[in-house]
Amino acid sequence: MPILNVLLSGPAHSQTTREVAALLSDLTAQLLHKKPELTSIAVRYVEPEHWVVGGRTLAEQGCSSAYVEIKITDETNTRAEKAAYIRAVFEGLSALMPNLHHESYIHVHDVRAGAYGYGGLTQEYRAQHG
Repeated sequence: MPILNVLLSGPAHSQTTREVAALLSDLTAQLLHKKPELTSIAVRYVEPEHWVVGGRTLAEQGCSSAYVEIKITDETNTRAEKAAYIRAVFEGLSALMPNLHHESYIHVHDVRAGAYGYGGLTQEYRAQHG
């Protein structure tokens, strides 16, 4: 039941959105063991002229960048799984985006089960009532 919020530099392209969403959905299933049918991904775009890294825009640097945040239920993944996920997401985005800036971030949020859910039910409720 994770939700991913994704910022990509550059103009919006439906093909890029599909490719990035497929990559993230696959990696989330493979490495974090989350169900693809419960994975939600929102992709937004920022023009390189409006994304600044180290005091210079991406346009000035000739780079692209990404920011990926994923919310998962706390204590459902190990540190090693999350580290492998962060590495794989960065590598996957590097293959899809030209000149991906090293300062592209992936953030895994561990969210308390009682404070997170979908369909009007918390993850804590689901765990207790199977």
